[in-house]
Amino acid sequence: MKKTMHKIFSSTFRALYSRNYRLFFIGQSISLIGTWVQNVAIMWLIYSLTNSAFLMGVVMFINSLPSIIFTPFAGVLVDRVNQYKTLILLQILFGVQYFIFALLTLSGHINIYYIILLGLGISTTMAFDMPLRQAFVIQLVDNKKDLNNAISLNSSSFNLARLIGPSIAGILIALFGEGICFLFNSLSYIPVIAALLLMKITTETHLSNLSDDFFTAFKSGIKYASEHKSIKNILIFLTIASFLGMSYPLLMPIFAKEILHGDAQTLGYLMSAAGVGALAASLQLAAKESVEGLSKWLYLGALILSFGMISLGFIHYLYLSLFLLFFVGYGMVVIMITSNTLLQHLVDNSKRGWIMGLYTIAFISTLPLSNLAAGTMAEKIGILNTFIVFGLAMLFTGLMFRSSFIPRKSR
Repeated sequence: MKKTMHKIFSSTFRALYSRNYRLFFIGQSISLIGTWVQNVAIMWLIYSLTNSAFLMGVVMFINSLPSIIFTPFAGVLVDRVNQYKTLILLQILFGVQYFIFALLTLSGHINIYYIILLGLGISTTMAFDMPLRQAFVIQLVDNKKDLNNAISLNSSSFNLARLIGPSIAGILIALFGEGICFLFNSLSYIPVIAALLLMKITTETHLSNLSDDFFTAFKSGIKYASEHKSIKNILIFLTIASFLGMSYPLLMPIFAKEILHGDAQTLGYLMSAAGVGALAASLQLAAKESVEGLSKWLYLGALILSFGMISLGFIHYLYLSLFLLFFVGYGMVVIMITSNTLLQHLVDNSKRGWIMGLYTIAFISTLPLSNLAAGTMAEKIGILNTFIVFGLAMLFTGLMFRSSFIPRKSR
């Protein structure tokens, strides 16, 4: 029994045997708790200030615009800069911006205009941070066969934080208000910066196509992705799934307050339930030792996500909502991890940063339009009907792409 458990543990967490990745994992896990504390606080603050699903969607749309504008260029830049030093700089920028957010909120000067201004700065930083993190992971594992495991463990740390963070946020908001949540998040960047500084990076960042100018490299990346059928299909599917599936966090404050008649702590419970499902998916996929059969998980993730969202449209009770949000979190993370893993497996090293930039566009840059659409629909047809419409669209997408994910190794 002990041998079996040891084998399972060693398989699931094998990337942690790499010192640099272990440091990254620990620092990132602490920082991500702060991120989720902040995510819940900002959604609750915006809804408290506007009391409107539509305006909430508009604010989140504006705040996310830089990710649409800058992420395509960030993907090219990632392959042309020192990834290690740039990543450290970006974490410092995050910490400073959230500290300003905390000061404004704690001093009582926060308003929608400050939220939009700071949100634009944070979103711009995130546009460069996301593809950089994805591309940097390959430098942290000693055995490149452990890359798939590292990607899944990254997601597990994200989702463990997603489980813990909202609960902490609910308590902190109830006791001290939103400002302390932003301060918590700002301070949480100290461990990840310290972890990065402790790393021993011996490999040089891969700098691709330095002989090409920026726009030549940009067009080259577009051509590469469009000509690789499996990569193109995965990116298109992820874009649609993210648009439909990532809208639920925006809707949760409204669902908690208007449908369940709860408060910030109720919101924390709901987000944590989705986090439990997401963490379960992360650990299950981390235990897989190869990409064989992984493409089928994209279709499975779509079915599970659609089931959770459609069912939420008929629920008015907290405990049933928590149960269904488990499936929403599980399905969305299965899609995220599987897409990332397959793309990392298929892509040439010289295009890795660019494809991870496209992955970020597909996953993150759909959020502005998704938030705007979800907020508008919730205002017009109600939040429960919005869940049903988005869930049915997700089901149709899964069925449409069912046989489109046949991975082949890039040349």
